[in-house]
Amino acid sequence: MNSIARGFLWILIVMMSAASASAGEKDSKLRLSWKKNYLTIHGEHLPGKSVKVMYLEAYCRPGSTDREWGKTTIGHKTELLEADKNGQWLKLKCLLNDGVTVMHEIRTESGAIDFRLVAHNPTDKSSLAHWAQPCVRVDKFTGLTQKTYLPKSFVFLDGKSVRMPTPVWATKARYIPGQVWAPKHVNRNDVNPRPLSPQVPSNGLIGCYSGDDKMILASAWEPYQELFQGVATCVHSDFRIGGLKPGETKKIRGKLYLVDA
Repeated sequence: MNSIARGFLWILIVMMSAASASAGEKDSKLRLSWKKNYLTIHGEHLPGKSVKVMYLEAYCRPGSTDREWGKTTIGHKTELLEADKNGQWLKLKCLLNDGVTVMHEIRTESGAIDFRLVAHNPTDKSSLAHWAQPCVRVDKFTGLTQKTYLPKSFVFLDGKSVRMPTPVWATKARYIPGQVWAPKHVNRNDVNPRPLSPQVPSNGLIGCYSGDDKMILASAWEPYQELFQGVATCVHSDFRIGGLKPGETKKIRGKLYLVDA
């Protein structure tokens, strides 16, 4: 994929046969803020006027699928380095307990938020940081609760948008409820310890409709480790790091779309 921005936005446009034509209007302008591990996206046109993202919920080690969650996460601290006074961009730095740094540049676009990350291991030891979790909270956007928002949510299977619960729905895992979908290249021992679907997603996009079905929220990362629906009223496209050798640097990109349906 040459461009995550073009690729996933194209998917949304084809799926809904509509683009976010009004996203550039004044009342549709998106703004950003970050405080106490939460990224907030503000917009007068958004249901509930804002969307919160736990950013980031966790950095994770491999071998996680059937292991106590506390043994999977790698401790980290995030600090705000710089922010635009008009809320159009901000920069964050994550410092993991193993010494890895992840720099985040987050910017607003027309109908989307753009994420550009640089993960670097400055130490002389390999890092087991394989993936991380931006947790997008969709309770305000859908107007629903953890027990009722599932039918508003979707993933792509066999090239088509499929609402949840999908026809094949796993129910057994170390922790329930929830549902995990992983791409072919990801080891099935290295995902969230929630029910793992045997189906492989067509792409790294997961999302939901607003309560009135007039807007779509969708999250996508490249590369990605898994798609996840679950514990809170949330959707996850969790980005993949894949570990870092001493001195190694990797770049990661993401999008959070907020467009008209």
